Amino acid sequence: MHPETVKYFLAVEDGQPSLEKSAFAVIPVPYEKTVSYGGGTKKGPQAILDASPQVELWDEETETEPWKHGIHTLPAINCKGRAAIVFARIEKFVENYISLNNPFPFYLGGEHSVSQALIAPYIRKYGKELSVLHFDAHADLRNEYFGDPRSHACAVYPCSRTNRLVQVGIRSVGSEERQNINAGNVRTFLRHEHRDIKRLIPQVLKSLTGTVYMTLDVDGFDPSIVPGTGTPQPDGFMWHEALAIFKAVVAAKRIVAVDLVETAPMKGNNITEFNMAKLMYRLMGYLSLKQ
Repeated sequence: MHPETVKYFLAVEDGQPSLEKSAFAVIPVPYEKTVSYGGGTKKGPQAILDASPQVELWDEETETEPWKHGIHTLPAINCKGRAAIVFARIEKFVENYISLNNPFPFYLGGEHSVSQALIAPYIRKYGKELSVLHFDAHADLRNEYFGDPRSHACAVYPCSRTNRLVQVGIRSVGSEERQNINAGNVRTFLRHEHRDIKRLIPQVLKSLTGTVYMTLDVDGFDPSIVPGTGTPQPDGFMWHEALAIFKAVVAAKRIVAVDLVETAPMKGNNITEFNMAKLMYRLMGYLSLKQ
């Protein structure tokens, strides 16, 4: 199948089921305004959709076929306009989405700043019961970056002011945000201090509340797994390490949504978009095991 024809996740031959008959929804959020090094995150959602037909429908780890539960891809959220307008548009969409009996959402960014608008409606719905699992190379805890509070470098700062934030994979912290790690509502597991995944997982589970929103920046992975991202950092999680954490969290907690951000396609290298399509399908497999 030619990539330009891929309009929905996996693009199975029978066509996608209706939203009402689906267990999962894929929602592209192709926003990009504040990237500080490599660009291209606005192309990330479509690149992942384009790669998704190459993912095998039978998932070998979970021994499930999540597509049979129904996966519906919605049109991309309109991300054109000033940041304040776009963020308000995203929040309104999410509020409407979660007010209805809609399937489990996977939001595809776009730069990480969109998580501010995506998470806010869930905080309003679940209050203090909601915690956020933040998978990333960067702390993203600046209150503003170059005067912009909606920067990708501030992605999880707003939610950390009100709700529990649990960070894993962190290996890049700015001097102006270091006072925010392991302070207040924030529990930060710095990568160099927590290399033993079997010991890390129980600590992560203990730190989270019962209801969890997962925000996954692809640079949480090692660049060998995810080379296509704007600000890669060495010494990230390998594939099996990250998946072990995600599997444990999904099994133990009530997950309400996942966002997957910061895929920046590279010309001549489609490793990142394929791996992220496979990651999303694997997460659907983990969630399917609970149904």
